Amino acid sequence: MLYTIAVVLIILWALGLVSSYTVGGLIHVLLVIAVVVILLRVISGRRSA
Repeated sequence: MLYTIAVVLIILWALGLVSSYTVGGLIHVLLVIAVVVILLRVISGRRSA
């Protein structure tokens, strides 16, 4: 679930970065959230393994 959300956020960020339409800091906030979610996923995956 978290991985899916992170992927969606990264795709939205990339689309915003490539397109000429930007919403200011919102795109960078989405990137930060996606990175944090991926890190949490990796850390929790290592703990359960």
